[in-house]
Amino acid sequence: MVKMSVVYEGQKHCSLTHGPSGSIIQTDAPKDNQGKGEAFSPTDLVGAALGSCILTTMAIVAERDGIDFTTARADVEKEMSPAPRKIAALKVKIYLPASLDENHRRKFEATAKACPVHKSLHPDVQLPMEFIYE
Repeated sequence: MVKMSVVYEGQKHCSLTHGPSGSIIQTDAPKDNQGKGEAFSPTDLVGAALGSCILTTMAIVAERDGIDFTTARADVEKEMSPAPRKIAALKVKIYLPASLDENHRRKFEATAKACPVHKSLHPDVQLPMEFIYE
C-alpha cells in the first residue's frame, strides 16, 4: 500500500505528496475547464503515468536482458471527450533504439501493452501505440 496526500490550495490548484518519498507534484485545472493550465491537470497525470509506466516496465526488461535503454522516450497525447468530460484517448509514441533485434522489439512492444497503468484504464479509453525505432 502506498499513501498519497492531496491538499487543495485554492484557485483549482492542488499539491500532491507521495508518502514514501515526500516527492511533490502540483496540479491545476486545464484552460479548457476553468483553470489556468499552470501545471499538469489530473487527467494529464493519467497520460504521464501511462508513458512513465510503459518506459519503466520496458526498462525492467531491458536491464534484465543487458540492453542499454537510456535513449528510450515516449510522447503521450491526451484527447478529452466533451460530455461527459473524460479521457477519450491517450495516443502513445514510443521511441526505442534502432539497434534492437526483432526478438527484443516484439518483447518490448508486448511489455508496453501489459504495463499496469495500461491494464488499469477503462476499455472505452482508446490507447493506440506507435513504436518508432531510431
